[in-house]
Amino acid sequence: MASYVFVCVSFLLVHVSGVFMSPTYGERGSDLGLQVFKHVVQERPGDNVLLSPHGVASILGMLLPGAHGTTRKQLLSGLRYKKNGPYKMLQKLHKSLTGRSNADVVIIANGLFPQEGFSLKPNFLSTNRENFLSESHTLNYSQPEQAAAVINDWVRTQSKGHIPSLVQAEMLDPAMTRLVVVNSIYFKGRWKSRFQPESTKMKRFNKADGSSYLVRMMSQVSVFNIGIVKTPDGLMYKVIELPYHGDSLSMFIALPSEEETPLSSILPHISTATVKSWSSQLTQWKIGLLLPKFKIEGEVDLQTPLSAMGIKDLFSQSKADFSQLSSEHIYVSRALQKAVIEVSEDGTKAAASTTAVVSARSSPQWISIDRPFLFLIRHNPSGTILFVGQINQP
Repeated sequence: MASYVFVCVSFLLVHVSGVFMSPTYGERGSDLGLQVFKHVVQERPGDNVLLSPHGVASILGMLLPGAHGTTRKQLLSGLRYKKNGPYKMLQKLHKSLTGRSNADVVIIANGLFPQEGFSLKPNFLSTNRENFLSESHTLNYSQPEQAAAVINDWVRTQSKGHIPSLVQAEMLDPAMTRLVVVNSIYFKGRWKSRFQPESTKMKRFNKADGSSYLVRMMSQVSVFNIGIVKTPDGLMYKVIELPYHGDSLSMFIALPSEEETPLSSILPHISTATVKSWSSQLTQWKIGLLLPKFKIEGEVDLQTPLSAMGIKDLFSQSKADFSQLSSEHIYVSRALQKAVIEVSEDGTKAAASTTAVVSARSSPQWISIDRPFLFLIRHNPSGTILFVGQINQP
């Protein structure tokens, strides 16, 4: 079993309306996604929360070439993209994330599902095809059960079966639905230094409410990048980097240094610039690491957090302007993301993934991730945050 399997699917449902160092494009979009994540966490502080920042940016980026006027300005402002169009940079980012070095590790698929007879403007189609490699499949939304089945089959295939269903038939208005836009991200990474299954033991995990319970805790002794980082408010927190095989992708784990400090106290501080700064503050140390196994699923309605950040006209029947997408007056009626994460030891035969020989003579410090923590999966060359999660209960 792979050490990490992440699947994220985002979709937008479009209805017809009755009326300093400059950050990379991966970082720009990821920052918007991180803001969405923080908004959701504020609403659900005690829950496990999982989101793909890059998935949020991708689905909005796919709509961008169809947007006009204030709708387009809000998207560009939220994503911090240049007004003349970021598509060449997004095309380069897509190739970087899914290139040969990440083959079978990161799989990103984008799909457009227009209503039969609904005319998409040629430039919108070509921009999506060239820069997002979007597939296009016409559907008959007057038969919502069949249309939902086709979309869900596509999602199931692209997510390797991890997201069996995304769209429900009742979401698809037979008379009003014109387009469903879907982005799927599948990630399967092998630890560079793997955990041995026989070392996994039941140990206590301390919840934020003061209670505790037993979880399956993986363990290993190896060399990791680790450090103590300070927020602008002076709060100290630990950061540990766990690289994946191939070195272009890493998981970063962050949790307050003091057990009594809530995880929520460091979240406002987290951005792509923060994560980028960690690289200069972490040092290689030989440590013993205890990390819980877990599998969680997440579903996030994106409309509320995006609207709170000023990306709101696209959801308004009266204000949405997608005149570069179609000659009909349309708006986005639903925006949803589903994601799955599974964390395990990595039982593959890749012995070369072990990075350090452990000396029996040393007595390393042990670090136990035994209370609520934050994790991020980062594509290091581009700074793109593929996944971010708050784990309160593994």
